[in-house]
Amino acid sequence: MELKSFLDLLAASPEQVEFEATMAVLEDNYTFEPTAFVNGETQNNAGENNGSCKIFAFGLLNNLDKEATLACFGRFYREDVLQYPENSDHQNIRNFMVTGWEGIKFEASALTAK
Repeated sequence: MELKSFLDLLAASPEQVEFEATMAVLEDNYTFEPTAFVNGETQNNAGENNGSCKIFAFGLLNNLDKEATLACFGRFYREDVLQYPENSDHQNIRNFMVTGWEGIKFEASALTAK
């Protein structure tokens, strides 16, 4: 899927966005460099939680709001997190729901456009 088509889908029907589609769009359009980042009170070292790293970097590059960024996680957000709010899995998603962009800090750029 082209980047513009993905962003259009994200804006019009965020509930239809799947994590795998997000990763495919990022793979096709960006070069990824594993980068350490902080999400709320969680420190992620370079090479850890690369999916979250990519999505948060993508959100920043494309000025996505919190809800659009969360939608990029697909079923991990909609099913695993929203349907089971008491669980402790997917900590990066759960932290971002609370702290939003104010809680995200990257050591360096994780994505560059191809």
